[in-house]
Amino acid sequence: MTARMIGSGHARALTLSLTFAVLTAAAQTVRLPPGTPDARGPGNTGTDIEAACKQLQPGGWRPAEGSYYAPIVETPRPAQAQPLIDPVYRACVVRISAHDQDPVRGFARNDYSRRQAFNADDSRVIVVSNDGYWHLYDPKRATYVKQLHGIGGDAEPQWHAKNPDLLYFFPNNGVGMKLLELNVKTDAVRTVADFASRIQPLWPRAMTAWTKSEGSPSANQRYWAFMVDSDKWQGLGLFVYDLQEDKIVGTYDLAKNGKDRPDHVSMSPSGEFIVVSFLDSVVAFKRDFSQPRVLQKKSEHSDLALLANGHDAYVAIDYERSGGPVFMIDLQTGDKTTLFDTYIDRTATAVHFSGRAFDKPGWVLMSTYGDYSNRGGSDPKWLHRKIFAVQLQANPRIVHLAAHHSYPNEYFTEPHASVNRSFTRVMFNSNWGTKSKNDIDAFMLVLPPELLSATAAKK
Repeated sequence: MTARMIGSGHARALTLSLTFAVLTAAAQTVRLPPGTPDARGPGNTGTDIEAACKQLQPGGWRPAEGSYYAPIVETPRPAQAQPLIDPVYRACVVRISAHDQDPVRGFARNDYSRRQAFNADDSRVIVVSNDGYWHLYDPKRATYVKQLHGIGGDAEPQWHAKNPDLLYFFPNNGVGMKLLELNVKTDAVRTVADFASRIQPLWPRAMTAWTKSEGSPSANQRYWAFMVDSDKWQGLGLFVYDLQEDKIVGTYDLAKNGKDRPDHVSMSPSGEFIVVSFLDSVVAFKRDFSQPRVLQKKSEHSDLALLANGHDAYVAIDYERSGGPVFMIDLQTGDKTTLFDTYIDRTATAVHFSGRAFDKPGWVLMSTYGDYSNRGGSDPKWLHRKIFAVQLQANPRIVHLAAHHSYPNEYFTEPHASVNRSFTRVMFNSNWGTKSKNDIDAFMLVLPPELLSATAAKK
């Protein structure tokens, strides 16, 4: 989905103060001493990425905030494992993959904004290649580790919340109706739950159980949301699974409720709600499918996040409303808050959300792409072609992180920026100025832990 229309009104001007003067000098890069091991390939020690970033940011980093605009300064695509400082926003940027040199086929990219790319201790990151295989990289050194075995295609991998060696996944497209677990260190695969005998009595034609690529379990991974399809890919029903108790705690029949197959389903971080993105509405139910609440009339890009008070939030964009606002809804109370408008001076943009920073509640990551103006030509505004953090409250802090340097050329060039649990690392994709639909790598932002502190000073 992309922005479809231009709002009639001008966007609300944000009043957050700026904290950074524009820098237009060439990007800084780490110059490694002779004899430093190559950062590619298993067994190589590579570059200490965090230390290299600190070397480039002596005295720390104070990012720009608010409705801050600066032109993107083009730089050559950085070499793998050679950190550089974004010349405008000053974040430390690291190229994780080198798809033309690593043992991958085609591009190597972060899968999606709503999926957690980093494992529990940030020692591994998962990347998907053009042929559908999944690969591990070491983000601490920006080195390739290995191809994952036993997992392929649209497997919806979800890192274990506590154990950095474990990864949950589904068979491709959920066919077979199983929840599986992979030990990425030993390659051992085990079946966590087999749903066929439980759901086929309800839906005899059931063939798949999955979220349809965009869903996630609760933050502690106790509760999982599933949609069930037939052998003809017709939607049959939905269910919520309690992994701790190994039981289904709620079911929903689509035909009996007069609903079509959803775009996707997901659990809220707390596990209290299942959020169903029907094409004609987005609905939050309690996990037993009681108390439905319509969140949005049309399914758009969105994610689920935690608020600072521990409540669940649905964060999305509304292209149908004047101003094209980004907004959030507190799922526990139903309160709706507009965060900022996106239709600025007759421009629009597409946006992805990542609410995966469960250890940093009250924040969401956004990445924008595909902006356009009905005046013709390029007319970028403060939020266009960027990656930034947004505080989940009225009149939010907006913290600018970096430009992604990816130029639109079909789906896989979308940046799909995804944040780790502590909001200290961000993965994103970029063709880095080539405008190619295949010349795509995975990049990482290294962020200081204090960046989004509630007590951070604003200049």
